[in-house]
Amino acid sequence: MTENGSDSLPFEPPEQENIRLREENARLRRLLAVHSIPIPQIAAASPPITKAAETAPPLDKEERARKRIALFRSLFRGRDDVYARRWENTDGRLGYMPAAVKDWKAINKSRPEDRKKVDQKTRRFLPVTDAVIEQHLLGKETVGVYPLLPDETCWFLAADFDKKTWEYDSQAFLETCRELKVPAALERSRSGKGGHIWIFFERALPAITARKLGCVILTRTMERRHQLGLDSYDRFFPNQDTMPKGGFGNLIALPLQLASRKADNSVFIDSDFKPYPDQWQFLSTIRRV
Repeated sequence: MTENGSDSLPFEPPEQENIRLREENARLRRLLAVHSIPIPQIAAASPPITKAAETAPPLDKEERARKRIALFRSLFRGRDDVYARRWENTDGRLGYMPAAVKDWKAINKSRPEDRKKVDQKTRRFLPVTDAVIEQHLLGKETVGVYPLLPDETCWFLAADFDKKTWEYDSQAFLETCRELKVPAALERSRSGKGGHIWIFFERALPAITARKLGCVILTRTMERRHQLGLDSYDRFFPNQDTMPKGGFGNLIALPLQLASRKADNSVFIDSDFKPYPDQWQFLSTIRRV
């Protein structure tokens, strides 16, 4: 009842209504699949062309790229003074290492047993720039960020799921996020065999606080599922509450790397595990805690 005594339906914000409808749609699709009933394909209606759309000037390509990079950096924000590059040898070995300029003259002049120490003392780490992000998005290299900042805060929390049940477990984790009203987004990982659930913050939070939030969501999810557990859960990023001495903490690979995107990996996906058709439009709608 309202204050004047009349009945009134509760207001449902558009974002929550969209989430509810997507969940219902995914549930019905799974039900049809279980009973081997074909899923009808409905052609999407073309949106009406408004007068404003007709007269609006086309967005300059460079301006669009600049805005996308700015949006990307505002979400996937780690340390600005150092980042990691992915490397791969011809023998199949691969990994990530901090991007740096090395003083080869000093390294080569030192004794073999001292070269590692000299390398660590003389190398100059490269900062994250728009150009670095652009190279990543264009697929020219693969970049990882260090979420744990020097003051032991972070701008996001990411939960890593990477075993056979990662799809089922990640959906359960997302359901708990929705229950607790924590905005979260699911990305299929670079390998295609796992996923990252990203939770973004409006301001940098102490890593210990962010990780406690993750633990609450994880615990609540396991309580709802009782004996099933979350076998595919691997870790949170940042992976530490405090900065390890002499290190940067664990890194996480950035999404939307072009080479991976071509295989529908390293992209954000919906409740049917299908990539959002416009990744940038989706990123622009992400809410932050």
